[in-house]
Amino acid sequence: MTSPPPYEEWEAVIGLEVHVQLNTCSKIFARSLNQFGDEPNTNIEVFDTGQPGTLPVLNKEVVKKAILFGCAIDAGVATYSTFDRKSYFYPDSPRNFQITQFYNPIIIGGKVVANIEGETRAFSVHHAHLEDDAGMLRHFPDFTGVDYNRAGVPLLEIVFDPCMHSSKEALSCATTLKTMMEYLEISDCNMEEGSLRIDTNISVRPKGAKHLRNKVEIKNLNSFNHMSISIESEFCRQVDAYIAQPDKDPNLVVPRSTVRLDVEKKETIPMRDKELDKDYRYFPEPDLPPIICTEGEIKKIKMNRPELPQERLARYITKLHLPPHLAMILINNKPLSDYFEKTLQYHTNAKALCNWVTVEFVGRWKDSSTKLPNSGILAKHIAELVSLIDSKKITGRIAKEIADAMVQHPGMSPEMIIKENPNFRAVHDPSTIEPIVNQVVEENGQSIEDFKNGKDRAFNFLFGQVMKLSKGKASPDVVKELLIKKILQRKTPEI
Repeated sequence: MTSPPPYEEWEAVIGLEVHVQLNTCSKIFARSLNQFGDEPNTNIEVFDTGQPGTLPVLNKEVVKKAILFGCAIDAGVATYSTFDRKSYFYPDSPRNFQITQFYNPIIIGGKVVANIEGETRAFSVHHAHLEDDAGMLRHFPDFTGVDYNRAGVPLLEIVFDPCMHSSKEALSCATTLKTMMEYLEISDCNMEEGSLRIDTNISVRPKGAKHLRNKVEIKNLNSFNHMSISIESEFCRQVDAYIAQPDKDPNLVVPRSTVRLDVEKKETIPMRDKELDKDYRYFPEPDLPPIICTEGEIKKIKMNRPELPQERLARYITKLHLPPHLAMILINNKPLSDYFEKTLQYHTNAKALCNWVTVEFVGRWKDSSTKLPNSGILAKHIAELVSLIDSKKITGRIAKEIADAMVQHPGMSPEMIIKENPNFRAVHDPSTIEPIVNQVVEENGQSIEDFKNGKDRAFNFLFGQVMKLSKGKASPDVVKELLIKKILQRKTPEI
């Protein structure tokens, strides 16, 4: 029986190429709509389908969104960048070339900072460039059609240096990048619709080695889960190959190639040999002038950029004093975080608002496809609920019942719910609460003695018994006041 390969003696070297569809109204070089989900071949113009004599016209919004991203990652934004032609022949590319930026990309350098199990890591970006997307092949039982609606959609391709060494690091980098794009509002990053696509380059080498071996590109990854599985599989595949042929030239053992993930087998499957840059016959695009950006234009875009997720996280923890784990829940879900921001406009108790948003209300839909931001419950109504608790007009138990009613009747305010159900009002009248306190005191003599002997937990028990008998309606302040009064009046029994 052979022992398993010593994977711990090998190191993965991973780089990402992330294609992000920018959410402009029109395409990058034509006026046709940039819109997903329409009937095939309806969002097209003559340029999208490569008609002879048609010329590209650059969409300025595409350039602004690229610069915004460059500013967000502290990259160098080129004041002079150009477009090039990348030649390849495929049915979804009607011109038989892609317009991209090969020689002079618009973004140089930069880094994406991510948190990995409490540690901060910076992943370096080599460059990012603009290009147009290809069309999409649609396969049917008897034929394959080409939908050119996607042809010409603006892409920002972000190319990372080979600076990651595990699927965990690659996943953290990719998810952080996705969140950043959402906060910058330059893409919806919907992986199912193809607006965020990730190609993963991976090579392996013995630990301690400095030189890089041949890389293999994993294509067509449409989910972070598939990305993680494919990296693990490809790492093992390459290590197995090197161990099985230790005396062979490593370049021949694992040649440069492209693979895909077989989802059912959870294995990477070879597709084709990897093309080299010379295979694409890059040359300058003759129909587009250079992009000229002034330092003033770049500075203006940088000054007006939205708050980034890491900046918002720091504000939540240092200024609002939110628990870090709840702050992370908000940060990683921009719609929920934006919803929480709206609640802050109506009430100042950030901790309580955070708890009700992330725990109480989100928890009520944990087994449903409904999400709080689109549930119909207004942010100001959650703020109103917290305000009622803070002003002691309702108890925490009543608040939870009101929250249930808000879920059942989205749009109804807590005040309206209380008005229709008087039982949701807290009881403040001492004459109503005192008999309950008397009963608890009479029935729990030992707990009273324990409290007098310094056991604070005994008082909490007595308090809980009163709240239980009052069905959570008794005012906590009145209960505490009456309990202390009754305990002090009660004589210690003589032995």
